[in-house]
Amino acid sequence: MNVAAKPFRIDHVGSLLRPPALRRARTDWMAGHLRHEALTAIEDQAIREAVVLQERAGLAVITDGEFRRVSWRDGFFESVDGFSAERDPADFEFRLAGGKRQRAAPVPRVIGRLVRRKGIASHEFAFLKTVTDRTPKVTLPAPSVMHFFRGRQAIDPAVYPDVEAFMSDVSRIYREELAELAALGCTYVQFDEVALPILCDEGIRAFLASRGDDVDQTIGLYIDALNAALADRPAGMTVVLHMCRGNVGEGMGSGGYEPIAERAFSEINVDGFLLEYDRAGTGGFDPLRHVPTNKIALLGLISTKQREIESEDYVKARLDEAARHLDLRRAGLCPQCGFASGYRTDRMSVDDEERKLAQLVRLGALLPD
Repeated sequence: MNVAAKPFRIDHVGSLLRPPALRRARTDWMAGHLRHEALTAIEDQAIREAVVLQERAGLAVITDGEFRRVSWRDGFFESVDGFSAERDPADFEFRLAGGKRQRAAPVPRVIGRLVRRKGIASHEFAFLKTVTDRTPKVTLPAPSVMHFFRGRQAIDPAVYPDVEAFMSDVSRIYREELAELAALGCTYVQFDEVALPILCDEGIRAFLASRGDDVDQTIGLYIDALNAALADRPAGMTVVLHMCRGNVGEGMGSGGYEPIAERAFSEINVDGFLLEYDRAGTGGFDPLRHVPTNKIALLGLISTKQREIESEDYVKARLDEAARHLDLRRAGLCPQCGFASGYRTDRMSVDDEERKLAQLVRLGALLPD
């Protein structure tokens, strides 16, 4: 029987490396060479194995690795009517080594009123809960994702004359999704928020202004949309928010959390935050002073981009730095992001991934009770 959830002080962001057989199967299915029933059977077995891996590593929070997804982000687009079949280039780029850039994945246009056609992740949870006795966690893209990557230009003004009405419908659909998840017994949900931390980057803020968006109003729009999505969540459902700047190269933006910290940490109605802190471009720990006493902050000190395992001495030193700004009894540890935001990601082996997760669990001993 799945146990009731609360913010866990050792957690992981959710996505896991797909085994080669699953990557091949999804590629074949997308090319029309494999029936969906066959793909589902391969997914089911891969998820069972991923659950065993997580349990063996000692994790109390279990995900399905996002193994039924092509990308962390696209479940909403694929489950909701009102989006175009074709997709347009996103406005933002990942920053790679050597000054190279990679455009973020394209996004569809909004061509009709949004209507939830099927569950976004409820079907994923329905299977996951049957294969673990630990706390199963569902991950969902934050409401901001539906607007941020192309802004107003992606929304037909004849359908949504103002962006507030569009975001209101996005939030409504999330309320419907959370209600179905709750009915299935889900007690632990994570939203993945990219827009807010990217808006800590001065260059991104300037770009947003250039496309006609007021940055402060946009931050408020996204906070309000997430809170509206959570307005009807049941008392027994814990929600955490993962903040990251993108899981390719050096991400899509840099800069500490200070420009959004006071509003985001205090105004967003979640129980905890999973925060990217694996590189210099993520800034210092000073913004943690804004985390309210009724919320926890998990520090993403473990990199999912490098196979090398972080040492106890390194993590202890970083926790000592964080302790100047946050009571570590309200702190936890997590990776900076998922291990595979897309199904093709292959930066390390599955064995490396398990060693990293096991080390994460061991490092929990560094946290005070």
